[in-house]
Amino acid sequence: MDIVVCIKRVPATDTAIKIAADGKSIDPTGVQFELNAYDEFALEQALRIKEQLNAGSVTVVTIGPKDCKKQLDDALARGADKAVLLSTTDWMYDGAQTAAALAAWIKTVPCHLVLCGRQAVDSDNNQLPANLAARLGFGCVTEVSKLTLENGVFTAERDIEGAREVVTCKTPAVLSCNKGLNEPRYANLKGIMAAKKKPFVEQPATLGPRTMEIVSLTLPPARAAGKILGNGADAVPALIAALREQKAL
Repeated sequence: MDIVVCIKRVPATDTAIKIAADGKSIDPTGVQFELNAYDEFALEQALRIKEQLNAGSVTVVTIGPKDCKKQLDDALARGADKAVLLSTTDWMYDGAQTAAALAAWIKTVPCHLVLCGRQAVDSDNNQLPANLAARLGFGCVTEVSKLTLENGVFTAERDIEGAREVVTCKTPAVLSCNKGLNEPRYANLKGIMAAKKKPFVEQPATLGPRTMEIVSLTLPPARAAGKILGNGADAVPALIAALREQKAL
């Protein structure tokens, strides 16, 4: 089974974000980037499927600047067979535009299964997997929390409001992976050394027109300063009163 894993380079969740001078993008100066957390679950699941079948390939692909090579190398070190960088200097925030570019590339390679993270932690729009499946004409199951494969059929479980849904899906398919699906592995020294010999392909991304525009970006308001109501047991009445007043508001 030939598996493609779509990954994204995102700012680290503990990085202090600054708005760029244009007011519509983030300032990358001093920002630490990492592999999107949900994409780690997708990559791990792809590696497990390959190990289960003892056949096939795992290719990781991303769209972004040349600096994305660090995250792709990390994926190779964890066990992926090949990495592809669809290079662009554009800031990829449009889910439809990203899906179109990825679909255009995926159609050129052998692919039975596409795995994505549930969503990217920077944009949080959760649009890519379904949009990508529609463009490829593949089946789609999103936010998968448990997955098994037997006789070429996937059985996926996903959390819905107040229940857990179980669905089956044949390939070709696009699956998006949720937290709890697995425990991602880390790259070891052997994997890091092996990654240097694995195929790495860089080619320009084929980008169509954007379908959305960011008008402005603003940081959330600063958190109000904390209040000290007293010390020890003497502070309890004041705390209860403060909680009641806040609830009333």
